[in-house]
Amino acid sequence: MERKLAVNGVELNVERSGDAGDPAILLLHGAGQSLVAWEEEFVARLVAGGRQVVRFDSRDAGRSTSYPAGEPKYGLTDLAADAAALIEALGLDRAHLVAMSQGSAVAQLVALDHPGRVASLTLTGATPGGPGHESPDLPPMADKILALFAEEQPGPDWSDRAAVLDYLVESERPYAGAVFDEAALRAMAERVVDRTPNLAAQLTNPFLIDAGRPWRDRLGEIAVPVLVFQGGADPLFPPGHGQALAAAIPGARARVLEGVGHEIFPRRTWDEVIPAILDHTAARP
Repeated sequence: MERKLAVNGVELNVERSGDAGDPAILLLHGAGQSLVAWEEEFVARLVAGGRQVVRFDSRDAGRSTSYPAGEPKYGLTDLAADAAALIEALGLDRAHLVAMSQGSAVAQLVALDHPGRVASLTLTGATPGGPGHESPDLPPMADKILALFAEEQPGPDWSDRAAVLDYLVESERPYAGAVFDEAALRAMAERVVDRTPNLAAQLTNPFLIDAGRPWRDRLGEIAVPVLVFQGGADPLFPPGHGQALAAAIPGARARVLEGVGHEIFPRRTWDEVIPAILDHTAARP
């Protein structure tokens, strides 16, 4: 059941599943997403593997605190502080962070700035450091993504549900890998529209926030186990980004998901990804 918790000066909408005595996994979604980006069956399979799982809406997402569209009043370091404070508010000593895209940047900062709250990291759709930080040594974005960023993309009429659904689905197409599951994405879009009071803020503000000072040079300070998944067909952060991220963190491991784009673990990857996450988050002597 979802509930709101007051943490770090904001209200975060949270859902907790599983046995409170099991190791905790905190799921961090990407920019423009909300907790429903982590599908219920994905969560259920982690719970069946002996984990308690926490999903939450970050600022400007879903049912959490939001700001006027175009006026976010926070940065990535605030999102990291939110996650650390949420772990504490839930009565957890620390949590395993499983994160996607912007969530992966936040997870890196939690591990660096709030290390006592982190048991391990599992990162996907990630780059070493923050999105927007200069990394000329890493593979560039695909031309289709560069073209998207070169022009301001007009939003839909937010009062027109059908137009918003089409917009949400089509906005994912450039980032997809070998398979674009339009039916699944439309079903997801419907869940997003039906539970989000301020869609304009959710789809605008997370892309405008300050990434803060670069932290790639600090990644060697991360002292927890790290597993990096990267889509083999990721047009935003090609596989070299994940490999560089893993190389910068002592003991980190990198795995490429063939045919996967910049997308949160597609269902077809679950038989590979979920056992790997369960193994990575298992208790270690």
